[in-house]
Amino acid sequence: MTGLDLRPLSLGEILDRTFTLYRRNFLLFMGIAAIPAILQLAVNLSLLFFRGSQATNFTTLILGGLVTLVVFMVAYLISQGATIFAVTDLYLGRDTSIGKALDRVWGNIPNLFGVTLLNGMAVLVAALALVIPGIYVACRLLVCVPAALIEDRGPRDSLSRSWELTRDFAGRAFVIFLLVFALSAGLGALLSAPFSVLTVLAINNNPEMVRTWTALSQVGSTIANLLMTPIMLIATSVYYFDLRVRKEGFDLQFMLDPTSEGHTRSQGSIPSIL
Repeated sequence: MTGLDLRPLSLGEILDRTFTLYRRNFLLFMGIAAIPAILQLAVNLSLLFFRGSQATNFTTLILGGLVTLVVFMVAYLISQGATIFAVTDLYLGRDTSIGKALDRVWGNIPNLFGVTLLNGMAVLVAALALVIPGIYVACRLLVCVPAALIEDRGPRDSLSRSWELTRDFAGRAFVIFLLVFALSAGLGALLSAPFSVLTVLAINNNPEMVRTWTALSQVGSTIANLLMTPIMLIATSVYYFDLRVRKEGFDLQFMLDPTSEGHTRSQGSIPSIL
């Protein structure tokens, strides 16, 4: 399998490469993204159609909700990590599959949880000051998960690595965020919003159809998320590799040592918001 050329890309090329990888490997990315998406849909539909059952008490709902949250978080982390590993293999010319990507991510789940939690806390703390600082921090920390997985870094080190790599290139991350948000909103409106409107109209006119329209709205929302989630992760991975090519000559390093995944440690650090 031939890898993609490792050279500095313009923003347009980053986005074009993202959609090219997605289109050419659509079933691969759908199969990975389906893990948390189907789980979430199953839970939502169960709550919708079995809520209010006399056999289900409040304690059972709380315990079930907590268990479901933990299972969903694990499924999401597995899907996130597997997608990034799949993009990495495709990018560097290695054979990959859903099974291979999932196998690689199992041992990284605790680290993924730490990176995701620390990233969320950093963005939240910045956002509590004002919205704009939160957006800026999110842009600077965009590639912390690829850094954690591909370079085998711990949570804090991964955030520091992302902060250093995105220096002077946060604007590109913002455009990626903005594009994915716009596409997600548009697709969600197309697949879910019509059923949401029908749900509201049915409350007074046709109450027995409320659950049906709500269920269809949730199905539409799940399909939209399923289609859009890989795009963000692919774009993040492509952006990460582009930053390494620009700042570290990763193409030369890879050509000299194809087994190397660039465990070069940078000395950059992030602000003391963590």
